[in-house]
Amino acid sequence: MRPDTRAIDAALRLLSRDWAGLPIALLPAAVGAWCITLDGGWRVLGGVLCAAALALALGSLRHLVHVARVRVRHPPPGRMVDVGGHRMHILAEGDRGNRPTVVWMPGGHVGGYAMYPLHALARERMRSVLADRPGSGWSDPGPFPRTTATEAVELLTALERGGEKGPYVLVGHSFGGLLMANAARLRPDLVAGLVLLDPTPPDAIAFGPPIPALRRASGQQIAVAARRLFGLHALADRNGAHSSGGPAEVLSAVETRTRAACAAASILRELSPDGITRDGWHTVVHDGELGSLPLLLVAPRDLTGGDEIFDKADAEENARLRHFFLTVRERFLTASSNARRVYTPAGTGHDFPNQVPEFVVRVVSSFLEECAPDAPHSP
Repeated sequence: MRPDTRAIDAALRLLSRDWAGLPIALLPAAVGAWCITLDGGWRVLGGVLCAAALALALGSLRHLVHVARVRVRHPPPGRMVDVGGHRMHILAEGDRGNRPTVVWMPGGHVGGYAMYPLHALARERMRSVLADRPGSGWSDPGPFPRTTATEAVELLTALERGGEKGPYVLVGHSFGGLLMANAARLRPDLVAGLVLLDPTPPDAIAFGPPIPALRRASGQQIAVAARRLFGLHALADRNGAHSSGGPAEVLSAVETRTRAACAAASILRELSPDGITRDGWHTVVHDGELGSLPLLLVAPRDLTGGDEIFDKADAEENARLRHFFLTVRERFLTASSNARRVYTPAGTGHDFPNQVPEFVVRVVSSFLEECAPDAPHSP
């Protein structure tokens, strides 16, 4: 591990603790107190530093009060499961019957509660499980760095220790799809099938054009964590706050703890050319690695959205970009000899799990019938 990576991990580890603002505030306070003992302009500087330290300390206390209120208002709806020194939250509901248990994983690095609308529909028909990646939702932050390979192991451990029984059908959207593919690769004996909802294609990161939103993502999450740590919640969450009520608002409130942004900042470093080169061997699921595991790739027929990438290119380059992104997405079909494609309804884009949840649950329910409950596939 490179020295700069170790330094970033150490900083994220500190920032992920909601109380960290108080000791951080002591640093300018100590320097300011020393400056006050000197003559001339140093005393002015000392006064400014002490005032800044007081502002930071008050902001930190505001954050701690906010965290305490959120903890009381929004206790974990499921179970907290120890996965080796830190706990993960899982919410499991519904009757399993003679079919595999379905485990959902949202995109980005947000808590499993982001897929609650699908879970609420699914639990009436199947055993449905939502899991919070470490740091997200109600889960503890876990060790740093955060990686997809590590979180695949943690997910399987949480399911086992939480009392859930395989085989599972793992369902992952976007970045969550990459996680679920890794979990299936690690423990094919526990997996009856894999449903990938427009999963993140590693080739798009390694060989594709620069994607500004991904390039900025990790740094933006660090900035969000710092603002939250010192009580600037409205500023930190101005682009992601939910006001519609329901599960989205609950998750938004729970993830105002700094650990959510720090964990996301850590793992999103994988989604860069350097990151995918560093972690690719443990992250990418290659051709044929899933053997004959039933695999369903569910994604839009076209590339609805993505204007930030396509609109800046000329006609020739635009056509090449669209061909590239449509092609690399299909690479997941080569991971298993028993894979097939399902297109989402016309007009839907990458966010189709939120746009047409009934469609997604219907597809997963039909897929369950095809997966033998007592015969997990192995490569």
